[in-house]
Amino acid sequence: MKKPFTTKEKLEEIIREIPTPFHIYDEAGIRKNARLVRQAFSWNKGFREYFAVKALPNPVILDILKEEGCGCDCSSLTELMMARAIGNDGHLTMFSSNDTPDEEYVYADKMGAIINLDDFTMVDCFERAVGHFPKIMCCRFNPGGVFKVSNGIMDNPGDSKYGMTEEQLTEAFRILKSKGVEEFGIHSFLVSNAVTNDYYPMLAKLLFELAVRVSKKVGVHIKFINLSGGVGIPYRPEDPANDILAIGEGVRKVYEEILVPAGMGDVEIYTEMGRFMTGPYGALITTAIHEKNIMKHYIGVDACAVNLMRPAMYGAYHHITVMGKENEPCTETYDVTGSLCENNDKFAIDRKLPKIDMGDILYIHDTGAHGFAMGYNYNGKLKSAEVLLHPDGTFDKIRRAETPEDYFATFSELPIYRTLIDEAKEEK
Repeated sequence: MKKPFTTKEKLEEIIREIPTPFHIYDEAGIRKNARLVRQAFSWNKGFREYFAVKALPNPVILDILKEEGCGCDCSSLTELMMARAIGNDGHLTMFSSNDTPDEEYVYADKMGAIINLDDFTMVDCFERAVGHFPKIMCCRFNPGGVFKVSNGIMDNPGDSKYGMTEEQLTEAFRILKSKGVEEFGIHSFLVSNAVTNDYYPMLAKLLFELAVRVSKKVGVHIKFINLSGGVGIPYRPEDPANDILAIGEGVRKVYEEILVPAGMGDVEIYTEMGRFMTGPYGALITTAIHEKNIMKHYIGVDACAVNLMRPAMYGAYHHITVMGKENEPCTETYDVTGSLCENNDKFAIDRKLPKIDMGDILYIHDTGAHGFAMGYNYNGKLKSAEVLLHPDGTFDKIRRAETPEDYFATFSELPIYRTLIDEAKEEK
């Protein structure tokens, strides 16, 4: 059974100040998990977790993770700007992008971020944009084919747009070495939301063996190997959770088997997790506002896919707790919906839940990664607030909800802009 990290009484207190819908994050859980990850890889002196900013792009969260020793994994200009704003200049930021505009390479280079080139052609693109190469560079690898672990096929890298072939990566290293690059990194992202302790150790074996081959062939020093993200979380109550300590130990064993005998026992291990770091420590809080009975039984809430699009986009499961009714029998079958003009705007389909009354608070679990971050403004809907729950029970609004003025701001060069803003102010 999934349990909320807060209580109905605490949520009612917050709602008196910050109306639903909003995302809430558990600071204590995030800090505890970050420390557990660091413990799992403490055997590697250079280990660093580069939190995937795309999962939860809020500077307050990034700053908490920075305090816990994490860097930032960025994939765009605005993410780089956010990382720099919290003081993660230099090698505290990894820039792992694809189809990258020149100006983003320029900015990343100016802040001293570690650059991870996604494609062989980006060697020339980077040189043209920046005019030089830093002393450290990284390249992303794609082995192609399918990726299998003990419980079957995990994903199909052969269909993925990310990374270089081994031949391309080897040639890229050769060129970069000739251009003055002194230290190299290897990166790969093959699987999303892997709920198995086997994924990282198997990926590590693949990358460690690659590192040994490339290092010998090109004569370069491999400074780090970045296992990227992909370590998942159990969205369903019956799903097993990953054991990050077992995962870290699995990677250590492969490290000792492959890199140490090859004289590469100084290679640093990096990770770029997002979902595993913060996913379980966020929730979307929404209120039941309508009930409809036709062919099915619907509960309409004041949130919609704008606030959490994973169910609409992927058919993803997010568990729902009706606050205050955790111990009541699940006697009703509901579709829990938002108000978008799209029939896939549903947080749950045919979900067994306790009887829901109007005004009930629904806690939608596991939105601490790729929740608020994937929001959009379809139907003119406005993005919600974000709230941080502190260990002592106090809370802060760490992002206010959008307003109509925010939505209309990009019309500022049009004659109608002033009329829209005046109308928005009158409505408020």
